[in-house]
This record gives sequence, C-alpha cells and structure tokens, in this order.
Amino acid sequence: MASPEHPGSPGWTGPTAKCTAGTRQEASATGRDLPCPGPEGHLDAPGSPSPNSSMTTGELQEYWRKEKRCWRRVKLLFEVASARIEERKVSKFVMYQIVVIQTGSFDSNKAVLERRYSDFEMLQKNLLKTFREEIEDIAFPKKHLVGNFTEEMISERKLAFKEYLTLLYAIRCVRRSREFIDFLTRPELREAFGCLRGGQYGRALDILVRVVPLQEKLTAHCPVMMVPALCAMLVCHRDLERPAEAFAAGERALQCLQAREGHRYYAPLLDAMICLAYALGKDFVSLQEKLQESQLRQPSPWGFTLKELTVREYLY
Repeated sequence: MASPEHPGSPGWTGPTAKCTAGTRQEASATGRDLPCPGPEGHLDAPGSPSPNSSMTTGELQEYWRKEKRCWRRVKLLFEVASARIEERKVSKFVMYQIVVIQTGSFDSNKAVLERRYSDFEMLQKNLLKTFREEIEDIAFPKKHLVGNFTEEMISERKLAFKEYLTLLYAIRCVRRSREFIDFLTRPELREAFGCLRGGQYGRALDILVRVVPLQEKLTAHCPVMMVPALCAMLVCHRDLERPAEAFAAGERALQCLQAREGHRYYAPLLDAMICLAYALGKDFVSLQEKLQESQLRQPSPWGFTLKELTVREYLY
C-alpha cells in the first residue's frame, strides 16, 4: 500500500526533507567532529566503533575485519624516484617525484606525487611548531643560494628527501599528524575539490582515484578523515549518472562514520544513499530507519545537502 514514508508514494516528499531542518552553518575539513588531538597535537583517536548488540551480522564482520587491519599497521616506503627542472615566467625550481608504496604485500595502488623544495621546507616549519623535540635529530636539506640546479645537487637532495620522509614516518605522532598527512595529500585534494566545484567531475574523479588510496593508508588510525573525499567521489559519480559507483563510494563513507551519528556528513550522506538505493532497487528502508533514528537521538542542526557540504571543503 502506498505510504508517505516510501519513495514513489503520493505523499513522499523525498529523503531531503527529513534532514534539512535547522540553520545553515559553514563546515570545513577541519570541523569540530574530527577526533580531538592528543597531548602531542596529533590525531590518535581510534577509528572503529565498539561491537554492540545493535550491529547486524554484516556490520560485525566488517568491524572485525577493520580491527585485524588495525593490528597489522600499514608500513609505507618512500622513494624520490626522479626530479625535473621546471621553468616559469618568473621562477625556476626543481620538482621531485615521490613514490609511496605499502610494504608486506603487492601494492597495486602506489601513490605518485610531486613536490618542490619549498613544499618540503613548509612541512619542516609546520612540524617544528608542534614536534620540535621529536624531530630535532632529523636533518633537513639546507637551502643554497647557487648550484641548486646541478645534477649533483639534485641527486643529493633526492636521497636526502627520501631519508627525511622515512625518518618522519618512523615517528608515530608525526606520521599521524595533520601536517604530515596534508603534505602528502592536500595539494591533490585541493585540486580535486576545485574541479568538483567547477563541474569537472571526470577530472575530479581521476585525481581522487589516485589520492584516496594513499589517504586511506595514512589515516588508518582515523578513518573519518576520509569521509569528505569519499563523499566527493559519490557526488561526482552521481552527477555523471553512475549510481552504482556512487553507492559504492557512499558505503565506504558510511563505514567510516559508523560510530559518528553526530558528524556533519552523517545525515546528508544517508539522505543521498537513500535516493541511490531506491534508484538501484536496493534496500532503502533500512537507510531511512537509520536516518530517522539518528534524527530522533541527535537532531542535526545542519541543512546542507551532501553536494553543498563537499564543495565547501579544501577551499584554501
């Protein structure tokens, strides 16, 4: 029987109506719902919920899979594979290509990114503000007024930057810090979200597909940090009329948010997933129930749609 509670019924106003009440507030990637920094200023909160009786069998299985992954810490290797001299109208600099791979198994998602000396220098300055004692014995390649473009100097810096990143990664509080993670992922994420804001969904996805696997390896201790990027993938796939791929990205984002019903993305994400599930002929009723239960327990003050949230990320 038709009911206002179900899509397709005459009285159904759509899932958006259930979670758009309240005032609109600005949200950012560093919003209040990220884990609070620990005493050393790094993100060190557990990312997985505790098992409880309300979990389904599938959710419990996923929980224990995540727990096992946490027990085996992801180890990354850094290689400065190559370097090239780039000349622009008013500047000339060396761009270093960094390759990041996971050890212990075949890594089909190795990350390749480029950074210049000034990027490394900014990382060093930012880390010194919080981790001066922890990194005081790690040498940083000095800046030279001349000779920066000689083959000898470039080769020397390639080795130095490889050792620098390896030593930083070996320090637990540093590798989990916002500064270190941002150095390796933020430029690409900013570009991807800029493409999303400009309606270049295909280009945004090309970048996200490359950077999200690296972000996942770097944030295993705090999966909620991946939510904006995964939701951006959902939005891009959805607007490119790829509902199955959009739904898959949304499922990953929901897994990251299992214990965070108050997170600013939770209600808008569920709202988007309900529409996708209905379009794909999947179970949307359970998603509706989760959204309704969440709103009863903790009414959301935000009225943004998922797309409105994602376009506000990585503006600077």
